[in-house]
Amino acid sequence: MARAPTAQAPASRAATPAPDDADETPFFDNVDELQQHGINVQDILKLKSSAIHTVSGVNMTTRRQMLKIKGMSEAKVEKIKEAAHKILGSSFATGLEIQEKRKRVLFISTGSKNVDTILGGGLSSQSITEVYGEYRTGKTQMAHTMSVVAQLPPDMGGAAGKVAFIDTEGTFRPDRIRSIADRFGVDGDMALENILYARAFNSEHQMELINECSMRFAEDKDFRLLIVDSIMALFRTDFSGRGELSERQQKLAQVAFR
Repeated sequence: MARAPTAQAPASRAATPAPDDADETPFFDNVDELQQHGINVQDILKLKSSAIHTVSGVNMTTRRQMLKIKGMSEAKVEKIKEAAHKILGSSFATGLEIQEKRKRVLFISTGSKNVDTILGGGLSSQSITEVYGEYRTGKTQMAHTMSVVAQLPPDMGGAAGKVAFIDTEGTFRPDRIRSIADRFGVDGDMALENILYARAFNSEHQMELINECSMRFAEDKDFRLLIVDSIMALFRTDFSGRGELSERQQKLAQVAFR
């Protein structure tokens, strides 16, 4: 993730394309698959209650973090980690294998050829793109445009999927979506139907919504893009001054981790 702005810096928008179906890496293997490897339903529910909805999420969570989950013992954590390793296999791969996986990376057009060129083809899947700039430089307009473009077929620069939109400043406007959809020849009602929208009111609520998105993305493979507009606004409000800077950065890192 790009470096987060300071407390006085302009707002930023973060967008995360979901992995495309062509990528063979089981990034979105549902955590329920652990049951096939001896993990009981109760322990899987405990993982979900802590926003761990994928097998990869188990790998990304440290043992220390998992031990903080109520009802988790060291023995249970080790068993869950072993089961996740069996499903995902070795973390190592040859350079050629990585090269082949990179060929499957999905790029979603921003709607601007110039911006696509700067980004090397558009927004890349399996990554976070932060759009940073002064007030009224088009960041929210870009977020609205991406909400429609991501729904377009690949030959039009899209990803033929749904979009999740977390709004922290109350700037989402359905009429703008309709206008952009009309530009691309897309039915306005259909474009809006394919956007899952939520308004976040504080940084904790924002994190809860991102956790919910991780669950929805794991269950519904049609999602292609997560937009947070803006990712920094609520953190600047909830954490002010140098004394809270360290805690704020830790919370932001948790957002990026999800």
